[in-house]
Amino acid sequence: MANTESKVPVKTTPPSYPDFSEWHPFETLRREINGLFNQLPARRSLPDLEPFERFFTGAPSAPAVEVSEKEKEFVIAAELPGLDEKNVDVKFSNGVLTISGEKKDEREQKEKDYYFSERRYGSFRRSFRVPENVDTDKIEAAFDKGVLTIRLPKTAESQKAEKKIEIKSK
Repeated sequence: MANTESKVPVKTTPPSYPDFSEWHPFETLRREINGLFNQLPARRSLPDLEPFERFFTGAPSAPAVEVSEKEKEFVIAAELPGLDEKNVDVKFSNGVLTISGEKKDEREQKEKDYYFSERRYGSFRRSFRVPENVDTDKIEAAFDKGVLTIRLPKTAESQKAEKKIEIKSK
């Protein structure tokens, strides 16, 4: 009797890795919480909802900023709740406008039965490339009720009326 070899297809699968979510209950909780944020109406991210939440957790943070262009100027408005103008710096260098600052919060409570002390610190930095048509010598910054407004006036040449270009047909 002759040896006959049958070739049966064998399915090979890569090694499977253990599902660590069963070992770590916080991983499941994290996924569920992330899912809740994905279900928000506007699908806003956490920093949009709590602009300074990460500011106190030690993670890098940037304040909410609105940039708009008007006929004669660009305007940058940064929300800096809880800050004073003395804690904010605005600098212009090499075509880049940088807003930076530091928030310090210290609380201390002394009572008969206990003593409570808490210190939280955080800093931020936000930079913007300034268009060439900005008159950099006339940049102004104002701070009012937690909002920093920076005005970047356009140069006189860039404010001239636009010219309509005629389209020729062939």
